[in-house]
Amino acid sequence: MDDQTALAQLDEKLSAHHMRGQWKSEAFLTAAINGPRPAGVPALWKWAEVMELLGDAERAFPESQQARRSLIFQNPGLPRGTTHTINMGIQMIVPGEVAWAHRHSIAALRFIIEGDSELTTIVDGQHCVMEEGDLVLTPNWAWHDHHNHSSRRALWLDVLDVPLVLSLNQTFHQPAEGHDQPEAPTERQVPELRFRRSDAEARLMASPVGDGLGQVYEYVNPITGGPTLPTLMCSLIRLPAGFSGRTLRNTASSVWFVVRGAGVTEVGDTSLAWEDRDSFVIPNWAPHRLLNRSKQEDAVLFSVSDRPAIEALGLFRATA
Repeated sequence: MDDQTALAQLDEKLSAHHMRGQWKSEAFLTAAINGPRPAGVPALWKWAEVMELLGDAERAFPESQQARRSLIFQNPGLPRGTTHTINMGIQMIVPGEVAWAHRHSIAALRFIIEGDSELTTIVDGQHCVMEEGDLVLTPNWAWHDHHNHSSRRALWLDVLDVPLVLSLNQTFHQPAEGHDQPEAPTERQVPELRFRRSDAEARLMASPVGDGLGQVYEYVNPITGGPTLPTLMCSLIRLPAGFSGRTLRNTASSVWFVVRGAGVTEVGDTSLAWEDRDSFVIPNWAPHRLLNRSKQEDAVLFSVSDRPAIEALGLFRATA
């Protein structure tokens, strides 16, 4: 019996006993010498197409109630999720509508696209006004419901760590017994969960201009002084007119929303041409760079990455 036949017979015997030899992983380890293959592919979602489909969703799904009228961006290269750790999509709530209260072990955040002083998310009893350009956090296992008391539709970017939580098999969900969340204990202090647009943009403009991402403001968790959420980091980024960034590469994946402006994101051999309110995704370990096509106007983008989770595991790497 030759060595290959003997090894094949051993592999078969091990399999029958629900075991496998480490030698079976050699091909996998060899393929990882230069790092991981990016999970998913770069992709772009155009605002006009998203709005048309949201209109269809409003007609087919007139009341959100316990569910949510939210369209999740599905990465064409993944079985589910916008990245392998993040879901991103656009949610609509119509005038007079209330999305009923629930909570889950999934962390979420909302970046407001069209808001109003009469639009609120209540997070563990804290009423967070949702005006254009604001960011509202929903930490995991926090009660939350949405109320649109204005006369206008409301739209916001939803970003959640759904794929990460699912992959760790840590998913819990609890709907409220009624339509509203339980009353929060009066002695409990809830941190400020709303970041106002005016504050964020002022801090952005005060940031230095770098050669990779232009000007960057990272939203800071009011309790820890670190990233906005344990699994998600939020940034506001300004590309000055004519900006051409250097190529970046890191092991975090990220999702992006264009607040204003027009430009191109080059991801490997793919060019994503974006403009106002478009959304796109950059997979992990994919080389990428940002360019502002305009010679007169700046571009501002909102970005969320899974970097805090990757750093917490000691796995974050970046190259220029």
